[in-house]
Amino acid sequence: MKVLILGGTSEASALAKALAEHDMPAVFSYAGRVAAPKPQPLPTRVGGFGGVAGLAAFLMEQRITHLVDATHPFAEQMSRHALAAAERCGVAIIALSRPPWAPAPGDRWQRVSGIEAAVAALSGPSQRILLAIGRMHLAAFAARPQHHYVLRLVDRPEAPPPLPQHSLTIDRGPFTLEGDLALLRAHGIERIVAKNAGGQGAVSKLTAARQLGLPVVMIERPALPRRREVHSVEAVLAWLAHGAAPGVERGV
Repeated sequence: MKVLILGGTSEASALAKALAEHDMPAVFSYAGRVAAPKPQPLPTRVGGFGGVAGLAAFLMEQRITHLVDATHPFAEQMSRHALAAAERCGVAIIALSRPPWAPAPGDRWQRVSGIEAAVAALSGPSQRILLAIGRMHLAAFAARPQHHYVLRLVDRPEAPPPLPQHSLTIDRGPFTLEGDLALLRAHGIERIVAKNAGGQGAVSKLTAARQLGLPVVMIERPALPRRREVHSVEAVLAWLAHGAAPGVERGV
């Protein structure tokens, strides 16, 4: 048995630690979007594979028997490539993901289907907006230049973000309720745009929004093909221990 973890989340890091403690042969892969990724207790590679064909070639080269997709819930292309490559190579695959957030009493969520819909939701008058979506889709919000955007990013961008009015805050989660309340108050935030990433590391901004009565534009997760999906490291370990059958696991 040899496991490939497609990582980049706290769940992936927890799984890497567990596999290392069990002396299970495994490789950890980062997409390479963060300048200083967290060190892992497993052999680690950084960078893309070159599409489905490249990932399939890596699976065969490394004699991978089990693939764990523990990427970010919005890494749609990588998740689709993982399913296709696993099916092509006869490799067993499972997704380790976080359950999505659900609104609580007092939340003022506007659910939208993607980045384009989130931009459309900001058609009103000028506001101060916390844009908590990472760095990949910032340019889309230049279509709403009336707003002042506060950007919370893991790394300082090499070039200025393409938004006429913005402020930068460089920070890495997990975040705290006290810290997020302070951030929202200090910048006079009137609305939040967020991706429904789930988990505990970034949920505090939603709790802070609820306490301050702020509306949230919530971008829902992309739709993926049916796949076997679990929400804990223990469930992945049980899957591995029971000798998961090769091929794409289509159950839910």
